[in-house]
Amino acid sequence: MTANRGPEIIAVANEKGGVGKTVTVVNLAAALGRDGRRVLVVDVDPQANATRGLGGALADGRPGTYDVIRRHKEEVAPAAVTATAWPGIDLLPSHPDLSGAEVELVNEYGRENRLRRGLASVLDAYDVVLLDTPPSLSLLTINVFAAAGRVLVPCQTHPYAYAALEELFDTIAAIREEINPDLSVLGVVATLFDGRTRVAHSVLEQLRQDPRTRDLLCASVIRSNTTVAESTAVGVPVVFYRPSSYGAQDYGALAGELAARIWGG
Repeated sequence: MTANRGPEIIAVANEKGGVGKTVTVVNLAAALGRDGRRVLVVDVDPQANATRGLGGALADGRPGTYDVIRRHKEEVAPAAVTATAWPGIDLLPSHPDLSGAEVELVNEYGRENRLRRGLASVLDAYDVVLLDTPPSLSLLTINVFAAAGRVLVPCQTHPYAYAALEELFDTIAAIREEINPDLSVLGVVATLFDGRTRVAHSVLEQLRQDPRTRDLLCASVIRSNTTVAESTAVGVPVVFYRPSSYGAQDYGALAGELAARIWGG
């Protein structure tokens, strides 16, 4: 492993819901942690699905992402980060209260950089920080893009999800121009691929041919797999829930591929 030059801060984002974004955060984190990386998952979605997917919960009175964004003081994030049951993975949990942060911050100066400032005190402990985002363009999403260095884009192999990529890429370009000039796209990963359908094959081929995505598309494809849904329901990442499943194999391959892109080798 290379010397620590600061963590890779990766936003996992798509403005369309139902594309496997949170499942990718949880299982990519698990695969990277299993491979020896120190990973922090930051749940920036008020639905808190990544929190539940890692077996976590935000107890009353314990700080979480809402507090980090709202207060953005050095001492908040260390108190909010919690260990998970899975090797190498810590969690900054979300809570439905996070949905109120947008309203509360609307008139605040520097509101788009609250998350970046709030996380600064804990970053050096990790190799990778994975930021889960809401399935919409919002102030929370803008905070994530302002804090991140790269974006991983899960794209369901469905025509609607493919069509939504244009808006996402426009958003990333606008954030790069106005707020975070260092933001780049790490990769696009095809998700929920059902090899039995012609439409899935067609969309995957479009991703391979489209000038916007062909050089970014990951070779790893996340196949549609019921075991992933089962593991989500019990709050256990699929790489630990059933290591021999297609889901575990696919996310393990994706972790290896992204590690090679980030650290080389």
